[in-house]
Amino acid sequence: MPTLDWIGKDKVVNHHMDVPYRVLEKKYTYGEDSDNMIIHGDNLSALKSLLPQYEGRIKCIYIDPPYNTGNENWVYNDNVNDPRIVEWLGKVVGAEGEDLSRHDKWLCMMYPRLKLLYRLLADDGAIFISIDDNELYNLKMICDEIFGTNNFLLQLPRVTKKSGKSTDVFAKNHDYVLVYSKGVKCKLNPFEHNDSGFKYHDEFFNERGYYKLNQTLDYDSLQYSQSLDYPLVIDGMTYYAGSSYDLYMERQQGNHKRADWAWRWSQKKFQFGYENGFIVVKKSKNGTRIYTKTYQNATITDKNGEYRIEYNQRTAPITSLWLTDNEYSNDNATKVLTSIFGEKVFDYSKPVSLVNFICKLATDKDSIILDSFAGSGTTAHAVLNMNKVDGGSRKFILIEMMDYADTITAERVKRVIDGYGEGKKAVEGTGGGFAYYELGERLLDGEYLNEEVGIEKIREYVYFTETKEKVTDEPDEPYYLGMAFDTAYYFYYEKYKVTTLDWAFLETIKTKAAGYVIYADKCILTDEELEKYHITFKKIPRDITRL
Repeated sequence: MPTLDWIGKDKVVNHHMDVPYRVLEKKYTYGEDSDNMIIHGDNLSALKSLLPQYEGRIKCIYIDPPYNTGNENWVYNDNVNDPRIVEWLGKVVGAEGEDLSRHDKWLCMMYPRLKLLYRLLADDGAIFISIDDNELYNLKMICDEIFGTNNFLLQLPRVTKKSGKSTDVFAKNHDYVLVYSKGVKCKLNPFEHNDSGFKYHDEFFNERGYYKLNQTLDYDSLQYSQSLDYPLVIDGMTYYAGSSYDLYMERQQGNHKRADWAWRWSQKKFQFGYENGFIVVKKSKNGTRIYTKTYQNATITDKNGEYRIEYNQRTAPITSLWLTDNEYSNDNATKVLTSIFGEKVFDYSKPVSLVNFICKLATDKDSIILDSFAGSGTTAHAVLNMNKVDGGSRKFILIEMMDYADTITAERVKRVIDGYGEGKKAVEGTGGGFAYYELGERLLDGEYLNEEVGIEKIREYVYFTETKEKVTDEPDEPYYLGMAFDTAYYFYYEKYKVTTLDWAFLETIKTKAAGYVIYADKCILTDEELEKYHITFKKIPRDITRL
């Protein structure tokens, strides 16, 4: 298999193993669900900190890393010259870093992060990566190396805007989403999609026919219903189901022979459709018309008088995200973000519809979705929306290293949870919640435990690295961690004294198990005694796993 080489590669290929494990410090919780996470800090360290609890558990990863365009004027510095990245390159790559090109730096930054993302991805999971022409082929080469060429699923083109950044000949108005799986267990969900995106249906005469005046009518066959004959008020304008106000008033007085037209939807369903984008008002030289905007993958259904949006899942191949209404474009994303904050706060954010599309393809209702280049928080927005629509319990984990992690990323999620906008533009909240974290202390300081992180964090780390399980609290056994596969785990540790695995300690063990793993500072039991009682001794801190 061809591989890509660049200056500094030998320094970063296994660098993810040298990244120190740091605990996550919860700063606050917001809303009802603190299992969702927003982490502020370098995503390399944050990804390492997620390993004990989430290794092999993430069903879907979406990342929107820097495109490496050389543009330094963005809120997110996109040319890999951010001081934190430069400092990191100096430490990891060393003197060679002085000769790195812009592309070398980008590859050095991305490679160890992708290695950790690979470890976090579930065996049946998939990763989706937004990128443009600047690094597309470099990214494809290193993903082939990390995820495997056999696990490459798709290079999906996406229209970024209706017009593009023009050169003398070409207008660049698209980027790509690279899609990789972890292995053969990955099965993406079927998804209906075609290039038209939606169809317009004229509300006046599709399905019910064009009701002509001065004609003998069979009212039963016309299905005229007074419940479908009502005035519509949209943005201060009133529309009638017919050619005039006078005819509408005649019908209200019982003269149904003047029934020329009628609406197709009930008034309550119409209001729901208008608020959710299924009804549009189009102005043309022939006047103003009302249309139903019928999406190929979504319909409005009636559940006992309450309307909701349901997504049709059919098996149709996906070719590209190139739709006539530009639903997946950055233009649409900017409008949404501006409506949330009341002003422009972020450049080139991704649209909610894009992440929503990805989650439909790659998640179940209880999946975990990770975004380690969180930006404005689009991924959390999409997950919360999906849960609201289908009643799912998907969880999100966002990581953002920049200083706006709280003021933009987390703030957006708060407003999505609570609702935003005013009047007719108000958007109902999704509900839910999250916990906000900062990167804390290193758990291991060289060859020693960093006791500043607290004993509970140390216990959790040790047990997770052994079993991928959470610590079991047993008040009668203060050093007991839990039971996994009929093996009992103990962490015999005291902050201010040396602990010894001896007969006195064994007499305190109350849990019956087929085997025991016991951590302590030292052990005076013989090898024969350890073997006889099925005990594995692990020395603190020497035998604590380095992730």
